[in-house]
Amino acid sequence: MAKAKQKKDGSVSSLNMPENIEAMLCYVLGWLTGIIFLILERKNRNVKFHAWQSIVTFGAFSILSIILGLVPMIGWALNVLLSVLSLVLWIVLMVKAYNGEKWLVPIVGEIVEKNIKY
Repeated sequence: MAKAKQKKDGSVSSLNMPENIEAMLCYVLGWLTGIIFLILERKNRNVKFHAWQSIVTFGAFSILSIILGLVPMIGWALNVLLSVLSLVLWIVLMVKAYNGEKWLVPIVGEIVEKNIKY
């Protein structure tokens, strides 16, 4: 197995994968892969940040989608808009993570950054 690339600051990953790949994979299946990487990754703070941001962001989208689905007509219409927003955000987060950028989702990213102990 090939060795994982280390960043210039010396950060490593527990899974022997490049950090940017792990960070991107935190978003692939939304909150589910966020939970998986939060459990599996023990060392890398950046990957843990992306895992938490994925859990909080897409967990909130999932809950909001369920609530909107219960409201006839207007809720369903808003759910379509929420789905489009979620898709765009999902793509942006994966691209940013792959490029090594730590992009904070407004409100959510700040909450994760300030309150989560990782």
